[in-house]
Amino acid sequence: QVLLVESGGGLVQAGGSLRLSCVASERTFSSYAMGWFRQAPGKEREFLAGISFSGFSTYYADSVKGRFTISRDNAKNTVYLQMNSLKPEDTAVYYCAAGRRPSSWGANAMDYWGRGTLVTVSS
Repeated sequence: QVLLVESGGGLVQAGGSLRLSCVASERTFSSYAMGWFRQAPGKEREFLAGISFSGFSTYYADSVKGRFTISRDNAKNTVYLQMNSLKPEDTAVYYCAAGRRPSSWGANAMDYWGRGTLVTVSS
């Protein structure tokens, strides 16, 4: 059982940056692949970025490539999402998720979810 808590969301102007954090309660956190997802009102939850348990492999959705960076610090049981050059269309609730050995980066492949943190980007 893994509990995940996101933080770092808030209001930011277009072109600005935010760094989201996700802290896991599980001491075996390092054995999980981690991902970031977001969901805007009336839309499906979409994958943004993923990182392997080793931290050596990362994967990004086309919509955030070159702007967002995922990283992890296993010693702190924490995964991060650095978001730069934010756009109004990035406004959404952002979720972190953990997967034991996910077969894909789809939302249905993840095992545990945080409650989300709201990111609002103004124009």
